[in-house]
Order: sequence, then structure tokens, then C-alpha cells
Amino acid sequence: MDRMRKMAMNRVDSKPVDVVVMAAGKGTRMKSRLPKVLQRLAGVPLVQHVLNTAAQLQARSAVVITGHGADQVEPLLLAPDQVLAVQCVRQEPQLGTGHAVQQAVPALADDGIVVILSGDVPLTQADTLQALIAQCGGDKLALLTIDFADPTGYGRIVRGGGQGDAVQAIVEQKDATEAQRKINEVYSGIMAVPATWLKAWLARLDNQNAQGEYYLTDVVKFAVADGVPVVAHKISDALQVAGINSPVQLAELECAHQHRQAVHFMEQGVRLKDPARFDVRGQLVCAQDVEIDVNCIFEGMVSLGEGVKIGANCIIANCRIEAGAVIHPFTHIDGEKLGVTVGEGALIGPFARLRPGAQLGAEVHIGNFVEVKNATLAHGAKANHLAYLGDATVGERVNYGAGSITANYDGANKHRTVIEADVHIGSNCVLVAPVTIGAGGTVGGGSTITKNTEPGALSVARGKQISIANWARPQKKPKA
Repeated sequence: MDRMRKMAMNRVDSKPVDVVVMAAGKGTRMKSRLPKVLQRLAGVPLVQHVLNTAAQLQARSAVVITGHGADQVEPLLLAPDQVLAVQCVRQEPQLGTGHAVQQAVPALADDGIVVILSGDVPLTQADTLQALIAQCGGDKLALLTIDFADPTGYGRIVRGGGQGDAVQAIVEQKDATEAQRKINEVYSGIMAVPATWLKAWLARLDNQNAQGEYYLTDVVKFAVADGVPVVAHKISDALQVAGINSPVQLAELECAHQHRQAVHFMEQGVRLKDPARFDVRGQLVCAQDVEIDVNCIFEGMVSLGEGVKIGANCIIANCRIEAGAVIHPFTHIDGEKLGVTVGEGALIGPFARLRPGAQLGAEVHIGNFVEVKNATLAHGAKANHLAYLGDATVGERVNYGAGSITANYDGANKHRTVIEADVHIGSNCVLVAPVTIGAGGTVGGGSTITKNTEPGALSVARGKQISIANWARPQKKPKA
């Protein structure tokens, strides 16, 4: 049983968890037409990172507060393949964080613990939030906090100083006194709170402050006034609470996140030539003794078997590569929804391209400038140079010559080419689908094959060679 399932089973008193994600901000400093929460980190929209974490909590539901760019944000949130049930509510106009969460109140049941997250804080870990939920316990207000050497811009955690040093308030930067601004412990923007208390406190908010906004952080003073304990779960990992407000911050967080992933994989035994030149933009699973050279990008779902070697400058997406395979430099693999499989001991590249539906058996060779799409190649088949295999079934030990192609498209429909075992296809051939090349057959170089061939046959289909002796080339006319 994995860690996340254990955490879900150990939720306090089995209270359901509902997540509220604030995603209404404009993100002016991003200087982009794309809403801030749709900017991508490791290839994934920021708000999707947050929802993925909520799904790991086994959250009952997620309420996402949209506003700026809602017509762009909501289709992503409401997509059929979304990781958990999402309801969107709009904040129009935007009158502060408290006002934002007020919009979510009608969508929240009374029996749960509400975890409030920000759509532009993508790297909070599920175990951190589970610890915060445990601190809440169903009867306390729990805040996620951190110490910053420079806390400028953050709400300060004001403690009572008495027994237990309980939290008394969160004071926003613009409302803080000089003494309060010297406090290093800050509020991350993340809290866990019983739904019934949250609803009551939100109803009491006002905007009597320096910014004229409804602060969510004011719920702390209401909790103190009502005798509800306010507890803080303090962490030291700044990446987990880092928000994105500008392209610079996005790039910095991308670098930090990728470095953290690189360290994780190296600790699992992966050999990376340079951890600073390694990008995972999806889910990567590596077996033992995997080697990855520089400038490789992994997207979607990628699985690398034992002893796999990935050369420099490869892009690999939605692919399973079996043990002992070698992917030479500058290879591009993208399985999209159909996926790609590379068999044990296969040799791919350099400069090869595997497209969706490429299924390569053991010890297959795909060489430089060869493209494979929606094609199956059986054990030991080879296409080593400058070739195209699309919508094809290729048997064992086939040798597919340089410059040869399967002509799979007739202008309206795709058709399949079948090349049976032990066939030799000469160079510069065109196999016009639908067509079957019989087992053990040979196709002479330069042939265009439009009809099925018999097993073991030599098939040649090309114009007769003509040579004209002593032929004179045309000459350029002299310039006037």
C-alpha cells in the first residue's frame, strides 16, 4: 500500500476533505494573455498541479474560484478527464481573498474539513497538507507557516507569547506595525479549517483595512474571539509555498523543481550526466542502471527499463522503453494517446522519430532519419536509414532499405502494409497500401509495389534502364 493511500485511511475521524482553490487573480506581472494559473510548470498548468495534489488527499470535491480569464480556465477544470470532481464559482469583481472564499460557501458541505489552496502555488506536497489536516483535527484552525529571512509582502504570524505560544492573528504587510514587520514567521496562504466555523467567520468579514479588501486572514482573529484554537504547522521547505507572479519567478521555480527531481532520480540509482540539464514534464519511472545524457526532456508517461541508455538531446513522451534498449542522441519519441513501445535491446536513432502507435519488438533497429507511425515491428526487424513506416505490420528479421516508404494514404483514407517475416526491401522503394509482401520475399531497389507478392519471390517494378551513347548535354548560350 503506497503512502498516499495510508494517509487517506488515517484522516482525522474520517472527516471528508473539500478543497477550495483560489484562481481568480489577473496575474498582471506575468505580462501574458494567458491567465496566470494556466502558465505551465514542468509542462503542467499551475492550477492542475494543485488539483493533482488535492486528488492525492482523496478530497471529496474541489471548488475552484475563477475570475480573470475564467472562460479559458474553466474548460481545463471541467474537462472529463479531470482528476477529481470540480465545481467552478466566479469572483467578480475581485475584492480580496476573503471575498473569494465567500463565493465558494454555497458549494461547501457542513460536515468536512476545508483546505484552502492557491492556484499559483503548485509544489505543495500531499504529505504536508495531510499533516496540516491532522493539526486541524476537525476542531481547530490550522495554518501552514514558514520562516523567511526576508518576509516582505507576506502576512505575519502573531503569537500570544504565553503557554504554547498560540497564534493570535495574521497581520498583512500593509497593516503591520514596525515591530510586526520584523516577525519572520509568515502565513503561506494555505489553511485547513472545519467548514461550519469557516462559513460563520466568512460572514463576519469586513474591509476596514489599508487595502479596502476582505481578508481571509481575518478568520484568525474570529477564531481567537470564539475560543477556537489556532495552530500552525511550520515547514522549512520554501518550494512548497512558492507562488508565481512573474516570468522570472516561474523560471526560477522550474529550475528548482527540475533540480529536485534530478536529485530524486539519482538517489534512486539513475545516472544523470548533468542534473542541471534534465527535464521531467510528466511522470518518469526508471528501473535500475538507467543512464541519461544531457538535455533530455521527458513528457507524459514514460517508463525506462533496466539498463536503458538515453543519448543526449532526446525528447521522449508517452513511451515504454524495455530493458537494455539504447536511444541514440537527437531521437524524438511521442506516443501521444496511442503510446509507443520500444522492445528489449532495441537500438533507436540517432535522429529517429517514433510517432503514436509505434510498437517495436526486441532487438529492432531504427536508424537515422527513420520515421515510424502506427506500425508494429517484430523481433530483429531493421530500418536503418532514411525511411518511413506508417500503418504497417513488419515481421521478424525484415530488412527495410534506405529511402523506402509505405504509401499509406490515398488522399482520403489510411491503408495498411503487411511485410511478412524475413523480407528484404531494397533501397528507394514505394509500397502502395493496401499491400502484403510475402514471407522471405525480396523487393528490388527502386520498385513501386502496388500488388501483393508471393512468399519467396523477387519483385521488381521499375522502368527499363535506357543508355544513350555519346549523348551531348545542352549548353548554355553565350551572354550577349
